[in-house]
Amino acid sequence: MSALLSFLLAMPIQTAEAAGGGHVAQPVYHDETGKAQYSHFPVPLSVYEQEEKEAGITGVWDKLVFRVQKDPFNLAVTLVFLGAIIHTFLAGKFERISHHLALKHKAKLQKSGYRIMHPEERRPISFLSAVFHFLGEVEAVFGIWIIPFLFVCNRYYSFEDFKLYLNYDCSFTEPLFVMVVMIIASSRPVFKLAESVLHLGARLGQSTPSSWWLSVMCLSPLLGSLITEPAAMTIGALLLAKKFYNLKPSKPLMYATLGLLFVNISVGGTFSSFAAPPVVMVAEKWGWDTMHMIGHFGWKALVAILISNFVYFVIFRKEFRRLNELNAATISNFGDAVPLAWEDRKDSIPIWVTIAHVFFLGWTVYFSHVPALFIGGFLFYMGFTLTTPQFQNNMTIKVPMMVAFFLAGLVILGGVQAWWLQPVLVGLNADFVMVGATILTAFNDNAAVTFLASTVPDLSDSVRYAVVAGAVTGGGLTVIANAPNPAGQAILGKFFKGINPLWLFAFAIFPTLIVYVLFTCFGT
Repeated sequence: MSALLSFLLAMPIQTAEAAGGGHVAQPVYHDETGKAQYSHFPVPLSVYEQEEKEAGITGVWDKLVFRVQKDPFNLAVTLVFLGAIIHTFLAGKFERISHHLALKHKAKLQKSGYRIMHPEERRPISFLSAVFHFLGEVEAVFGIWIIPFLFVCNRYYSFEDFKLYLNYDCSFTEPLFVMVVMIIASSRPVFKLAESVLHLGARLGQSTPSSWWLSVMCLSPLLGSLITEPAAMTIGALLLAKKFYNLKPSKPLMYATLGLLFVNISVGGTFSSFAAPPVVMVAEKWGWDTMHMIGHFGWKALVAILISNFVYFVIFRKEFRRLNELNAATISNFGDAVPLAWEDRKDSIPIWVTIAHVFFLGWTVYFSHVPALFIGGFLFYMGFTLTTPQFQNNMTIKVPMMVAFFLAGLVILGGVQAWWLQPVLVGLNADFVMVGATILTAFNDNAAVTFLASTVPDLSDSVRYAVVAGAVTGGGLTVIANAPNPAGQAILGKFFKGINPLWLFAFAIFPTLIVYVLFTCFGT
């Protein structure tokens, strides 16, 4: 608990005084909307556009070359960003190296005759093994690459600009929100309530692992339009871990499920204008309400989800049959035995406790853009859990904090990539905008893609549609493509012993293509 409070207090807060300075910071730039920028980097897009217009530069490649020549910092920070992406693909290898070093260290201790002499004494671990384990944590990757980013900032600008960039120009509202909503959504009362709702679908198939799989895959993405995608991802991943992954399905089915979950959650939040991050970025500015989202995106997303789920279910039907038989045998052997873990106890939770948790979850969602209110509500929530310990499980904070760390790193590194994202996105022919947005999303958070599009004036309705459709379509291809994905990976990653990005991409391709076809065949 103290670690969580320390994390909350350590997050950058946007105030009127510069970090460590004491003087009032002065804006360096203002964008078209009047929003102030306090750091000298990144150079605003409007500055580039004005100079490119005066120089008659129109081609996408020419613009990229001009922007690198004007400010070499652009190329340097993009190489740092590329390094972080490559690191995510190598995370599994780092984890295997860590495991090998740990075994080697353990054998060395046994050979030396080391013994634990006190009940509270901790066994020494290999420092090098711990380092490689940290490098193998996908959720830590972007945070790690902030270190070289700092040196790049200091090389081309100054450390003071780095501080101003973090303290004023970066918004950490989304990482904080995702962390808080993950903690509340994973609480025992909320989890049991979600389990009861999704059990209604599972009971149609006699509550077998396959019926639970279908229920989670069909219903949890739709919940994302109501309780936000991060909360839906948390609940869906937790239920899959308990009802499906614990049975140790085959490796292809494990990756197919993860890829399908990521794609479904990404498009499942399009039934409303407030739940999916890429939609939130443009909804107010473009005047898109919930009815607009349902009519232009939601029903297509639902059809795509059902088709993809059905196809994967048919492909893996023999594997599902095996899991059903395995689960039935396990139930037959153990019957109503006492659960091995306290967290799996089946005693009832008073309705007033569940209502209180739902209220705190609703409060967090409603004030998702006001950190002072949802963090304040979270502090009251922690107090409530301390007064009702008999109905709670241990509060899980490590996974949500790591996810917040991942997203904070993505905010910092992604915030300086607009110099190349904007001309590439805008320079595409209207017919290829959706293709471009889908591909770009795989290498950057989809909310960043739609945000950049929202800054471009006078986009046609068809281009606006294509940008958002492409952003949500590609949201399941990689871990960094959609903000809730790190939450799902953090919860389910233990079953994979290191998620392979190429396997994830391969099994997410099919549902992504289904979504793409529906969004393009039934356009605006």
